[in-house]
Amino acid sequence: MKLEYFIAKRLVTSKDNKSSISAPIINIAIAAIAIGIIMMMVSVATGIGLQQKIREKIAAFNGHIVIANFDSNQSEATLVPVALRQSFYPNFKEIPEVNHIQAVAVKAGIIRTETAFEGVMFKGVGMDYDWKYIQEYLVKGRLPIVRGNLNQEVVVSEFIASRLQLKLGDSFHAYFMKSNGYNVRNFKIVGIFNSGFQEFDASYIIGDLRHVQRLNKWTANQVGAFEVFVNNFNEIESIGEKVYQETSSTLDSKTIVEKYSYIFDWLKLFDINIIVILVVMILVATINMVVALLVLILERTQMIGILKALGADNWSIRKIFLYNALYLIIRGLFWGNLIGVAILIVQHYFGIVKLNPENYYVNQAPVYFNMMYIVLLNIMTVVVCFLVLLLPSYIITRIFPVRAIRYE
Repeated sequence: MKLEYFIAKRLVTSKDNKSSISAPIINIAIAAIAIGIIMMMVSVATGIGLQQKIREKIAAFNGHIVIANFDSNQSEATLVPVALRQSFYPNFKEIPEVNHIQAVAVKAGIIRTETAFEGVMFKGVGMDYDWKYIQEYLVKGRLPIVRGNLNQEVVVSEFIASRLQLKLGDSFHAYFMKSNGYNVRNFKIVGIFNSGFQEFDASYIIGDLRHVQRLNKWTANQVGAFEVFVNNFNEIESIGEKVYQETSSTLDSKTIVEKYSYIFDWLKLFDINIIVILVVMILVATINMVVALLVLILERTQMIGILKALGADNWSIRKIFLYNALYLIIRGLFWGNLIGVAILIVQHYFGIVKLNPENYYVNQAPVYFNMMYIVLLNIMTVVVCFLVLLLPSYIITRIFPVRAIRYE
């Protein structure tokens, strides 16, 4: 065992150390490390979690990339149909990053009941539709059947059902405008979902694509748009450019980052917030560790003088106190990680911290739990604190043996 580590270990386990004047300062430093790592873990987990959850919700109703006709239509409703037979459908073979593509169509309408009415967007989907996103948000009932014979089954949001006083199993009339009047369709609610994204929950009902085709007098070979899903969302800009290049000149493609730029610009602010919190927490932790180290050095001035008198060099003595400081950092990280992980687990499974969906698009603070970022946060804390502590440990070189031994 190295001499420096041996002495540092004796200092840490010494009973006198626990009753010395430095004890409260040391405890404060450990608490600062613990609180710092907790705040960093929570900020990263919730910040990234919120970004991912909102991305998933937007993709659930739009896909990652939307391919449609060029038109000046600013609404979600489809006016100009697209031919279903395309070189990229049903498999986008030219772009391996694309994992799924589905045909959809949207029609604007009004739901009218005996007591209220509500404007909605009827989203028609086919057998190729990936229901996994809506399945996640389903709170009652089941998904509609869109294969076989045409039926009236739809899923509606909890928001719309509440406003129209509808419940699972109820039927309602929907009115869709046409050039010389309107069409009426009768639908039955077989499922109710709640995505927490009020912009979509307040608008969409989902049913069979063939309803939209009949309302618009399209053929079975005509749809409103194609929704494309990619493997890696972080590369959506480059993949979106590839999709645009590989589609016909008569078609336009747009990523959800472009379509909902105001939301994604807002999400980018979370990256800045996370960085600010990391910097502040690291700064607070290092300041407290510097103070603790200086107090430890001051308290052990006589020991430093004796070691120097016995022939120990400055770097050996500095290593003793750096080992001591490293022990305090590890203690702080242990308690910080224990409490931080417990907080994240509780939030993930019980959703104690609630959020206003009108402002944050989610009902509760989502958590992104990944051991890699926790390990990186711990390594970053240890490295930064240890490097900063090299500077105050330099004060040991200014201590002279004769004066130090006489120091009281």
